[in-house]
Amino acid sequence: MITDKFLQGRQGIKLNDDERSAIEQAVSEVRVVPARTVLIEAGKPLRHSVLIIEGMMCRYIVDRDGVRQLVGLHLPGDFIDLHSYVLNPLDHDIASLTEARIAIVPHDRIRPLVAQPELGRKLWFSTLLDAAMHRAWLFRLGRLDATGRVAHFLCETDARLRAVGMSDGRRFALDLTQTDLAEICGVTSVHMNRILRQLREDGLCTYRQSVVEMIRSDLLARRGQFDDAYLYLDDSAARNG
Repeated sequence: MITDKFLQGRQGIKLNDDERSAIEQAVSEVRVVPARTVLIEAGKPLRHSVLIIEGMMCRYIVDRDGVRQLVGLHLPGDFIDLHSYVLNPLDHDIASLTEARIAIVPHDRIRPLVAQPELGRKLWFSTLLDAAMHRAWLFRLGRLDATGRVAHFLCETDARLRAVGMSDGRRFALDLTQTDLAEICGVTSVHMNRILRQLREDGLCTYRQSVVEMIRSDLLARRGQFDDAYLYLDDSAARNG
């Protein structure tokens, strides 16, 4: 199902069958995007929004020297640019990090969706959740040390994947390179290698062959000052203990 992960595991927000059907009927196309492909360019007019079915994508801004700064990571179930229905064009680029399967929803088909009060509220929740994660991203990069940034990011990713049934709370797949992780956390690749080694030696987590194992998630969360309240997880997705 195209929408099975959209808003899954969130507090008080659950799509009913009619709402899922309405969104899926609004989809004009499902396509596969190769890894490392720019999907949306800043400043270019948009006529649709994108829902991720499988894979990972990122938001980023490129400086005048051509160096990019990641400002967001998106996972299955994310409506990555729903806000482009109002903010068009976007002020940032969006690209795939892994191969991704996506659903295209034209803006003219979003209009009747948001006109439905309850479904419109749930779509609005999705954009507000994105904003909450952006604030956490700013906090992570602005206030935490390098190890804390990595710890926070891994805890957040685990929580988001738990919400959509892609982490069991102990391990999850993260098909990103060490360079990707370094860019996400604002450190060099060499420094990232040291941090991952230190987290492993401290018995907090490991990252091997694109799999993260959360050995002491409680201590990892403490190291990264991570509190999942901003993700609005329901009881089924929230970590026990």
